[in-house]
Amino acid sequence: MSRDKIQQPRLPKGILVAAWAIALGGIAPMLDSTMVNIAVNTLIKDFNTTLKIVQWSITGYVLALAIAVPVSGWLMNKFNGKKVFVGAVIAFGIISVFIGFSWDILSFIFLRFLQGFSAGIITTLMMTLLVKTAGQENLGRVMAIVSTPMIFGPIFGPVIGGFIIQGASWHWIFFINVFIVLIAVPLMMKYIPDFEPFNKESKLDSFGIINLALMSVALIYGVTSAADHASFSNSQTIQWIGIGIVLAVIYLIYNRIRKNPTVLPMNLFRRKTFLASSIGLFLANIAIMGPMLILPLFFINVLDFTPIGASLALIPQGIGMLVTRPLMGKMIDKIGAKYVVIVSLVISLIGSIPLVFITDETSMIWISIILFIRGTSFGGINLPLMSDAYTGLDSKQIPEAGVGINIIENLGSSFGTAVIATVVATVTHELQPSIVNDLKGYHAGFLVSTIVLLVIFIPSLFLTDKRIE
Repeated sequence: MSRDKIQQPRLPKGILVAAWAIALGGIAPMLDSTMVNIAVNTLIKDFNTTLKIVQWSITGYVLALAIAVPVSGWLMNKFNGKKVFVGAVIAFGIISVFIGFSWDILSFIFLRFLQGFSAGIITTLMMTLLVKTAGQENLGRVMAIVSTPMIFGPIFGPVIGGFIIQGASWHWIFFINVFIVLIAVPLMMKYIPDFEPFNKESKLDSFGIINLALMSVALIYGVTSAADHASFSNSQTIQWIGIGIVLAVIYLIYNRIRKNPTVLPMNLFRRKTFLASSIGLFLANIAIMGPMLILPLFFINVLDFTPIGASLALIPQGIGMLVTRPLMGKMIDKIGAKYVVIVSLVISLIGSIPLVFITDETSMIWISIILFIRGTSFGGINLPLMSDAYTGLDSKQIPEAGVGINIIENLGSSFGTAVIATVVATVTHELQPSIVNDLKGYHAGFLVSTIVLLVIFIPSLFLTDKRIE
């Protein structure tokens, strides 16, 4: 392999600036979705309601986001992508103001649903416009840049949310979005190029959009119910997952009858890299997002941390993500996704297996080191899987691929948090409450994550290897 072959030119300034402008548009939704979780107890008291009802503001947000994904595909095909993206960011800011002035819990839940819909359009367009901006040769490096907001959310969202709750009120969790949007929109207007409609001749696939939206809602609500009941065998979970599977089968039949000109053509999955990336991303969201749920609970319930303390304890993991992300982008463009994912999986296992044996006596220094190692691997798993999904696609297929990838990621993250939460709850359900028994539950949850990481090695073997091209 010659030096000339791996030498990479610097990213053109126009692409770099446009990528950062696109990334700015994603900061508010990413921060907001993590800050709200910290405010749950405050919302229960202020609205004089129950946890189950307040949880609908979080569930409704996720479900609306899922509904927006297939709609986004059509919007990108028919309209200027820049205008749709900027419009969705502005809408997110305006809705945030109304949420801050919510007069009762029902208005709060309804407005959160609307906010989730605008967030779904933002996140789907963000990745798709990035692919169009970067081009195949720069995709890894630019993907590393634009995905930065995804890191800031989990790292800083809970911490900022905790300080806002203690120093001001829950209303400011939403008002702060306005300041972010006011900074982001002028920069987006100036630096993001216009994107012509991807396929203006395409007709609105109403049936496909509605079917995929309802399928996503049914599956996500089904697995969320499993976490609530601490079991996948409860009637509510079985019913909704069953409806989701039926809708998926209907879509497959519908797509076959239409011979693929649908909002998500199934012939995309005939491409080896797209199929491997899709399977890998689904599993990666289970392995990564699941522990994201139980790690703060471990710090709070086992180590007796405050919510803010638990958020601060997770920062080493976020720093690990930040440190390696730019390097991962360069490596993807240089050698391809295959070996970046394989090496990152090995590193992730080094940072995940110790969690299966962690106790209340484990030093926080060791825990921080473990989390840092674990964090360094995340970019090397998610980024190459995401960028490889778009490899070799023509312009008209990019919105369709974006719809597919976002649906898969939403289902994977929901399934992951539900599976891990259910495993923890099931293990501890019949045991006497104690730190030792709580640890058994957390160990089981971390073990599931570790097993899923091992399974990802299989689809990773079918990813792009630029060293032999």
